[in-house]
Amino acid sequence: MKKVIITAAIFLSCIAYKTASAQVSLSINIGSQPEWGPTGYDHADYYYMPDIDTYYDVPAHQYVYLENNSWVRRASLPPRYSNYNIYNGYKVVVNEPRPWVHATTYRTKYAGYRGRTGQTIIRDSRDVKYRNHWSNSNRPVRVENRTVVKHTTKIVKHDNRGNNKGHGNDRGHDRGHRD
Repeated sequence: MKKVIITAAIFLSCIAYKTASAQVSLSINIGSQPEWGPTGYDHADYYYMPDIDTYYDVPAHQYVYLENNSWVRRASLPPRYSNYNIYNGYKVVVNEPRPWVHATTYRTKYAGYRGRTGQTIIRDSRDVKYRNHWSNSNRPVRVENRTVVKHTTKIVKHDNRGNNKGHGNDRGHDRGHRD
C-alpha cells in the first residue's frame, strides 16, 4: 500500500511541476524590437501601422504589406511609402500569428489611429529597460542642430615682479596683474 501511495505522490508532483513550469514561461524580446517601436511592451510579435496598412514582423525584422493583391515580406518598405516617417507614424502591437490574415479586422479596429502622432518610441525613451537597446554599431547616427563650443583653459603664471607669462595665445587679455 505504501508503494502505491508513494508512486501516486511522485506522479502527482511531476504533473504539478509540469504545470508550474508552464505558468512561469515568459517571453521578452525588447532587444529585438526596432528603435522606432512603441515603448511599454516587453514582447511584440508584430506592429501594425494603420497609416500604410503594413505590418512589421519584429523577430524576423521584415515588413509585410500588400503587393499585387498578395502579402509579401521585405526587409524594407516599398518606394510608394518613401514619404512615410516610420518614427512618427503610430504603431499598434499585435501578438497574433499572421495578423494580415485578419487585415480587414485590423483596418476597421485601428482606423481611428491613422494620422495619429505623439507615440513614445524606444529611441526616445528614458526607461532603463531600453538603455542599451541597440549597440552603438547598429544605431544610426542622429544629427541634431547643436553648436559645438570648444573651451580652452589658459594658464597664466606670474613671476616675482607680478608680470604675466601667459602660455598659449597671449593677446593681452590675461586676467592676471597688470603693471
